Amino acid sequence: MRKSLSKSIANNQEENNLDFNKRQFLKTGLTGVAAAGVISAFADNGKNIDKDKPQTAEKKEKCQQDFLPPKEHSPFKYDCYGEHQAGIQTPLQPFSIIAAFSVSVTTKDELQKMFHILSNRIEFLTQGGELHDPNDKLPPSGSGILGQTILPDGLTITVGLGVSLFDERFGLQDKKPKHLQEMKDFPNDKLQSAWCDGDFSLQICAFSPETCQNALRDIIKQLHKFAFVKWSIDGFMPKAPEGQAARNLFGFRDGSGNPDITKEETANQVLWSGVASNSQDEPEWAKNGSYQAIRIIRHFVEFWDRTPLQEQQTIFGREKYSGAPLGMKAEHDEPDYKSDETGAKIPHDAHMKLANPRDPEFMKKHLIYRRPYNYSRGVAKNGQLDVGLIFICFQANLDDGFIFVQNLLNNEPLEEYISPFGGGYFFILPGFSKNGYLGEGLFA
Repeated sequence: MRKSLSKSIANNQEENNLDFNKRQFLKTGLTGVAAAGVISAFADNGKNIDKDKPQTAEKKEKCQQDFLPPKEHSPFKYDCYGEHQAGIQTPLQPFSIIAAFSVSVTTKDELQKMFHILSNRIEFLTQGGELHDPNDKLPPSGSGILGQTILPDGLTITVGLGVSLFDERFGLQDKKPKHLQEMKDFPNDKLQSAWCDGDFSLQICAFSPETCQNALRDIIKQLHKFAFVKWSIDGFMPKAPEGQAARNLFGFRDGSGNPDITKEETANQVLWSGVASNSQDEPEWAKNGSYQAIRIIRHFVEFWDRTPLQEQQTIFGREKYSGAPLGMKAEHDEPDYKSDETGAKIPHDAHMKLANPRDPEFMKKHLIYRRPYNYSRGVAKNGQLDVGLIFICFQANLDDGFIFVQNLLNNEPLEEYISPFGGGYFFILPGFSKNGYLGEGLFA
């Protein structure tokens, strides 16, 4: 094997333990300012606590409180109404569930009713409210895992449609978004049908895992006469310092090259169907929607952890800890590939160079916006960790976006360490108004 075992890192054990503790706190539900406070405290490595001075009981208690996760869910909420659905431009929440559903009804009227119910549940769950159970002889109105008061907790629920929804069942063939298609294998893929595609998808994101779980269970219950879950996977992504991308399970920052979609002009060009210059041929109802590509990618982390640091960095084209392009200092430094024609600094087959060659034509047409999550499913049958990445990206044109970029990445060195096995392509519906519902344009 061309990979060699890296040297011992025992002398860095203290730092590794520190990073592990940060991840554990984030996974228990640290959010917003509270999360930032804990991260800051850990980053100080205890410097704020003078161990040589006696601490009063009050100071000790305050110190302990600084390291505890929040005792309640957050009242913070994202507006669920608008031109676009929440969950795309929304800042990345630390927890998610990605699920795909198969529709069980057979008429267009029933499908329309399903979207009405789904929109109503999204309104309630994302904005918060009280559960009411007037009759204890009937099932409770909610799961109860959040108590009787449902706090928004930064929840967003983003709904996408799969190409299968536009078959002959509902007479929607002429409404199909132009580029929507079934996901096919790329050369390194081992796609499993049980983990691919679906009639519609839900991207559920929030400040805590139980808020995501509550939302999924609520929707499953309310839609049980209309649809059932085909596949579902939980995701998590640690908070990152302001202006930096979060790290994937390979330890590299994921999304450093994202376009700045907080700028309206950039968002219009990269994200929105019927608005971007390369998506003018879409059906009128699809305007202000977006294409979502989901890829569930297994990471062979045991193999990766035995790979020399230098090789890891050349595979990605970035410094592992700073996130800077090789030969540069900061994560968002723009690489100058023209001055590195031989690939001496950043190899030509590095992931970042293949995925975005930084030429003007590419920047106009092929940019995607990544919004990924890590996943962990315990241990596989072979005794190795079953962990990896839920790759999620959005774009106005699926062919020009993800599909084009992924073809550039075929046979890259990173493929030795990954195995994509699931996911799908979905069209994210345009947003809805307070008196409307998701998918309204489909039935107009």
